[in-house]
Amino acid sequence: MATGDVVFTLNGAPVEVPAGGSSLLEALRDRLGVRSAKDGCSPQGQCGCCTVWVDGQPRVACVTPVARVSGRTVTTVEGLTDAAAWGDRFCAAGASQCGFCTPGIVMRLAALPEPRDEAAVRRALLAHLCRCTGWNTVVEATCHAVDVATPTPARDLAAPAVRATLEGGAPQQVGPHVALGAVAFAADSAPGDALHAVRAADGSWVVGETLTAARQAAGKVQGRHTTQPLSWPIEVPPGDWVRTLQTTWVEPAYLEPDAAWCAPDGEPVGPLTNGGAFGAKRDSEVASVARRLAREHGRAVVAAYSREDVVCLGAKRPPLAAGVRADGTGVVRVARTAGVADAIRAVAPGLVVEEVDVVGPPTSVAIRAAGWAEAAVLLAPADGWVTAPNGARARAAVRADGTIEVEVHCGAVLDAVVLRSYCIGAAHMALGWVRHEAIAVGTDGVPRDLTIRSFGVLRAADTPLVAVTIHEDATGDAVNGSDAVFAAVALAVWRHDGFAPRWPTMPS
Repeated sequence: MATGDVVFTLNGAPVEVPAGGSSLLEALRDRLGVRSAKDGCSPQGQCGCCTVWVDGQPRVACVTPVARVSGRTVTTVEGLTDAAAWGDRFCAAGASQCGFCTPGIVMRLAALPEPRDEAAVRRALLAHLCRCTGWNTVVEATCHAVDVATPTPARDLAAPAVRATLEGGAPQQVGPHVALGAVAFAADSAPGDALHAVRAADGSWVVGETLTAARQAAGKVQGRHTTQPLSWPIEVPPGDWVRTLQTTWVEPAYLEPDAAWCAPDGEPVGPLTNGGAFGAKRDSEVASVARRLAREHGRAVVAAYSREDVVCLGAKRPPLAAGVRADGTGVVRVARTAGVADAIRAVAPGLVVEEVDVVGPPTSVAIRAAGWAEAAVLLAPADGWVTAPNGARARAAVRADGTIEVEVHCGAVLDAVVLRSYCIGAAHMALGWVRHEAIAVGTDGVPRDLTIRSFGVLRAADTPLVAVTIHEDATGDAVNGSDAVFAAVALAVWRHDGFAPRWPTMPS
C-alpha cells in the first residue's frame, strides 16, 4: 500500500484507492468503476443521487472525502442484498424513468426499518430530488402498494420502452435494471482512464487526469442560493383583458448534468442516453467539446457541465407576459425564441404573438410544451380539456384535499404503468411550475440561483396524490400524452389559485 492510500471495504471486499483529495463519489466512480452512484449536483450535497451507505448509514458521497471512509464499510446498490427486489418493485410501479436518481433513492429507502409507512418514506425522500417520477410511484413501490406477485420478466418491456421514448423525447430503456443504475449515462460508459474536462469561468475547457484535478485547475466556484428577489422580465401588454399572466425564468432542473465522452476520431456518446431531459439538453455543446478535446489530446475525454454551468448555460422555457379577452383573442409578448410563435399559434390562433428581446439565459422551444402550454392555459377552456398540437387531450382538477385528478387520451396506451408514471411526473412538474419554481436572474442576464435546492422543485413531502385515468384508443397512433397532462394540470392549479397574474403564485 502506497503512502496516503485509503483502504476500506466496498460491497464486502477490501479495496484500496489513493486519497489525493478526492471525494468518495469520485473514488467509487473513477477509481473503482462503481458508477451506480451519480453526480447530480456536482457537488453540492443536495440532490441525493450519490447516496451510499457508510457503515450501514446513508451518506451523500459527493461531499464525503474518501479519506473519511478509511477502515470503514461502504455499500452501494450493487452490494444491497435485496437489490433485485427493489428493481422489480420500482419497475412494476413505474417508479423510475431515466434511472439517474433512483439508485441513491433505493439506498436511502432500503435503510429504513420495516414496516416502511408512507409518512416515513416521504420524510426520507426529503434528502433527494427527482424531476421525472413525481414521487408517488416511488412511495408506492417502497410501501408495497403495487402488485409484484408476477415476476417482472413476464412483462413484455418492448412496448413500455416505446411509450417511455414517446414521453421522454429520446430513446429510453424500461426494466428493473434502470432503477438500480445499470443504464449507462454518458459519464458512466467512459473508459476508466479517460481525461476529465470541465468548463472554467472564462468559458475555456480545462482538462485533467482526474475530475478533482480538472476542477481545481478550472477554479470551480461553488454555486449559491441568492437573496436577490425574483423578477418578471416582460411587461403585460396594455389592453382590456379578462385574464393576464406573467411568467419568469424557470430552471428545467434535470438531475444529470450535461455530459459526453469521446475517443480520438470516434463518435461522442452524448447527453441523451436514457431520456431527453424533456427537451432541455437538445442543443448541449458537450458532445462537440468532447470530440474536439479527444482529438487534441489523443485520449478519450469526458466533458461535463457542473451544476452551475447547467443553470447559466442551459436553455430555459421562454418567459412571457400576456393578456386575453373573453373571446379567446389577445396578445402574448414572449422572449424571442426560434419557433415559439408557431408553438403558440398551434393551439391559440387568436393570440397575437410579439417576440421581444430579453436579457437572460438562452431559451428554447424544445423544452416540454414551451409556448403552447402557456397559450392553452391562457385560453382556460371551461371544461378543462387541453388539446396538444399532437392531438393528445388531457383534463385535470384539484380536489378539496389537494389531490390532483387527471384524465388523458393519447392513442394506443402501449403500457399503462409507464404512461401513468409520466402523467404523475408531468403533474408534479406543472404544480411546481405554477406555484413554486423560479430562479432569480440579474440585470446582466446571468442566473443567480445556482444550487439545485433553490429551483423550487416540489419535495416528496409536499407533493399531493395524483389520480390518473387513462382512456384507451387502440385505433389511434400512440402519441406523447404527458405534455398535454402538464398543460392541463397547470390550468387546473392556476384556476384553483384564482388565476393569479404571476407565476409562481406562491414563491418561497
